[in-house]
Amino acid sequence: MIQEYKGELMFVGFAVVAYLLFAAFGATYNFAYLGIVFGFFGLGVAWKVYESVDDQSPGNEKMEEIADAIHEGAMVFLKREYRILAYFIIVIFFALIIVIGTQKGFWIGLWTAVAYALGAGCSMLAGFFGMNAATSANVRTSQAANEGGQANALNVAFNGGAVMGLCVASLGLVGVGGLFALFARGDYV
Repeated sequence: MIQEYKGELMFVGFAVVAYLLFAAFGATYNFAYLGIVFGFFGLGVAWKVYESVDDQSPGNEKMEEIADAIHEGAMVFLKREYRILAYFIIVIFFALIIVIGTQKGFWIGLWTAVAYALGAGCSMLAGFFGMNAATSANVRTSQAANEGGQANALNVAFNGGAVMGLCVASLGLVGVGGLFALFARGDYV
């Protein structure tokens, strides 16, 4: 089991050593950058989990045909949803510039709107990754249940859903860590 998670354990060891070094030299303000590193690490783990799901057998030809149709329908749904969502994001973007800009100044309003748009983009990206993983996992879960029973099916289904969760958390870390590193000022950095 340890051999299976060797890369993850090495990264956790690296993170602990980095934490101790930062603390020893009083460089704790650099912790904001670790959030970005952990976010990219999480995206890498999500990719590996997706690959493990995608490596499972998709079943027979009829199952693959149905899965392709479901995937195509899901992508059409996402495209339409994201088009409508883009209009909403644009309206809120300009509303933030106007409302916050009149109260706190133009630049604060602009950068607040940019942070909002980046957050919305990260959320949309996580949804895209999750939908790809879910549509890939559906047929593989059915095939795993057919071949190996409930335990195998649950493993494939859980890993297929984990991709979305890992992407949400990881993109959140990258986004918030990046914005904090970019805009944070003062002693609290």
